[in-house]
Parts: sequence; C-alpha cells; structure tokens
Amino acid sequence: MNNPFPALMVQGTTSDAGKSTVVAALCRLLMRRGVTVAPFKPQNMALNSAVTADGGEIGRAQALQALACGIAPHTDMNPVLLKPSSNTGAQVIIHGKVRAEMDARDYQQYKTIAMGAVLESYARLRQQYAAVIVEGAGSPAEVNLRARDIANMGFAEAVDCPVILVADIDRGGVFAHIIGTLACLSDSERARILGFVINRFRGDISLLQPGIDWLEQQTGKPVLAVLPYLQGLFLDAEDAVEAMQTERGAFKVLVPQLPRISNHTDVDALRAHPGIDLQFIQQGQPIPPADLVILPGSKNTRGDLAWLQQQGWPAYLAKHLRYGGKLLGICGGFQMLGLSVCDPLGVEGDAGESKALGLLDMVTELTAQKRLQQVRGHCAFAGAHDARVAGYEIHMGVSQGAALLQPAFMIDGRPEGAVSGDGQILGSYLHGMFDTPAACSALLRWAGLDSGHTVDTAALREASLERIADAALPLLAALEQIKR
Repeated sequence: MNNPFPALMVQGTTSDAGKSTVVAALCRLLMRRGVTVAPFKPQNMALNSAVTADGGEIGRAQALQALACGIAPHTDMNPVLLKPSSNTGAQVIIHGKVRAEMDARDYQQYKTIAMGAVLESYARLRQQYAAVIVEGAGSPAEVNLRARDIANMGFAEAVDCPVILVADIDRGGVFAHIIGTLACLSDSERARILGFVINRFRGDISLLQPGIDWLEQQTGKPVLAVLPYLQGLFLDAEDAVEAMQTERGAFKVLVPQLPRISNHTDVDALRAHPGIDLQFIQQGQPIPPADLVILPGSKNTRGDLAWLQQQGWPAYLAKHLRYGGKLLGICGGFQMLGLSVCDPLGVEGDAGESKALGLLDMVTELTAQKRLQQVRGHCAFAGAHDARVAGYEIHMGVSQGAALLQPAFMIDGRPEGAVSGDGQILGSYLHGMFDTPAACSALLRWAGLDSGHTVDTAALREASLERIADAALPLLAALEQIKR
C-alpha cells in the first residue's frame, strides 16, 4: 500500500519531542514510493523562517519538510507564523505576509480569523497532493489554550484527521508524558489517536519492552515505533539553538545568543566545518578570544542591541578588532554595526531610536514593509575569486550611509551590504550566505581561515533526510498495518 493515510497529523507530548523530524521522515518515505505529498503546519511559533518561491515567509522546519517531499516550499504549508518580539507579543504572519503585531491576549481572540486561513491552505494542499502530513505545535495537553485551538486537536477535529503522538524518551518521563497528555484530552480527541511514537531511544530495546507492554495495556493503544537517537544530523532547527556534535577546530568563531536571535541556522555550515570551533555565548557567560565574531539576525534589533551593550560586547568587540579579529553582522546584526537604529513606527516594540555600535558609517530605520526575497549574486569582497552566493532576505529595515559605498555583495545586479575600509568588518542583509560552498570558502578566507575544506550543506541535509527516513520505516509499516 503506497499511501496509508491521505492526511495524518503528528502531535507531541512536549515541545521538541521530535514532531518536525517525524513529519520530514514520513514525507521522505512517501516521496520514495512515488506518492505526491506535502507538509503542513497550521500554526508555527518560530524565529527561524524561510522565504518561499511565492514571496512569502514560513517556518524553516516546513521548508525542510518540503525538501523531504521533493517540492518547493509554499506559504500554504504554514499559513500562520508567529514570530515573538517580546515575552508577550509577536508578529503575526498570515499566508506569508505580516498581518499585525499582537499581544498574546489579542491573538487568542484573533484565532477564529486565523483558522479561516488555516482551512483555506489545507483545502488547497489536499486538492493538489495525494497525502498531507500535518505537524502540531507544542502539545495538545495545553488546556489553557484549548479555546479556539488551531494548532493541535482543534485542527484535527475540524478536518477529521487521525493523529499519532510523539514522546521524547531522552528527556525522561516518557510514559508520564503520554498518560498525562491523554488525560488532558476529550473523549473524541483521544479516540483519534492511532498510537504512540517513542523518539530518541538509545540502549537495549528489551529493557524498554515492559514499559511498552504496560503503556499499551493502560491506554489500549499501540506503540507504533521506537525511533533511535541519531547523532550528527544536519537538519534546520525550528527555533532553539541546538548542540551539534562535531570535532572542535582551531579557528574560533563566537556568536552572541541574543534573546530574540533569528535565523541562527545561518551559521550551521560553520558548525559542521571540522576546522571551526563555533560557540554561542549566552547571557553572563565569559567571552573568550576569537578569530571571528558573528552578530546574528534578531526579531527585536533595538532590544537585542541593548542586551549586547549590557553584556559588555562593545568593549569586547573594540579589543577584538584592535587585535586583528574579524566581525560579521547578518541582518539585525548588520543593523547593529551602524551609528543608530530608529523605529519610528514601533514595528518591533516601543517607538524610538537607539545608538548602535558605531562601527560602520550608516543608519537604519525600521519600516512597516518587510522585504522577502530569494536572491543570487557574487561576493564583491572576494576580488579575483568571484565567488557566487545565494540566499534570502527577511527584514523590515532600510540602511543608508557612506559605508554602503563599499558593498559586500552584488545581488541581482545591485550592491548589497558593506565592508569597512580596513576590511575587518563585513555586514549584510543576506541570510544563508554560508550555504553556498564557494561563498562560504570566500567568507572564511576573508575571516582568516583558508583550509581548502568546503561544507556542502545541501548534501548534508539530504543525507540526514535519508537517515531519518530509513529509521522511520517501522513507523510507516505500522501505519500500513492499522490501515489494513
């Protein structure tokens, strides 16, 4: 049987239980069988996003899942995206475009409207594809969010979609997570759960079997699969900064872990490079010497700039540059390198202006209109190497000043970014610059590492998708058995 379920929803007992990975694995398995399949996440809250071919913005996990399906990412795959800008507020993106900035209470009321967008997108995908694999958000056990739910069981009930429940055994308490989740559901919601997936297991499976037997007896539902803990996967993180097991190299790269860090996947290629030791520096952590410092993207540039200043980064960067270190700013990090960042409309928080790091002669004004575009070009800073680059832009700011007269890139025939007169500082709005091997090599040469080693992120990502699909074969077989 090629396609056991035309629609199937993967929910989790907790955030980061492995829902995104299980969805990607099922998508790849169905694609292997010739089934036309698409991913779908009704509502996503994430600061890692991707630009689609239709000029919209979706969660990066859904772009990865589209790759697993062998199709181009589309805004219908993630019709509602929430990008937190504070502890209580977020930018609300509907069908790939910014709709409003809302606090949590207002958004709770807005969900009724958002559900309309969700059902529209889902209906279009069901018409176009033989199978749609749906990812839930967080956990269906969050009883405080049950009213107007569009992300988990509220959606599953609305479209009458079967559900599998994923739990992460690596964090402990897997049986309590499953039993507790079921206890928080209504009778009809429990009834639509086909069974459970125990994720990230390592050890002797025979020692787990008594627990599986007990769980199945208690719930009357099967454990569909026990998936292994897979080391060294190269898959785009949905949001949280995740550890990657790699050998530590001699070339030191530091990235401040901003409170509202955005698209930190920009540095994944460097994390996978055997010659690089990349560290995210958290609040209060001592800042060690480095060869290269990267200021990453931010969903709240002025707020994260204030955090940098509070953490002592300006003094550190002055010393770093004085001793010949290199500094790269990406998107929000690029804006921080200038003289000031002004937000007259309050698009990222309170309206106002902040003094920036003063390292590049430019000023930035945040605007209501967001630039969303996939781009290609070459590295202007690379000279005779003429390295090609590809990536995407996601930003709401416009930068102006003399620093831009010496661009970092030429993108689609236009100058982009800036390089300081002494060549030590480079800034750009371009996300994904390290994902093109030629551009990655050129950037590392500029930073002081000419190792000759290239990281092909596309190949690493593809190999990881194949690994997780192979591991999920027992899950697909179990789903086929249920269908029979």
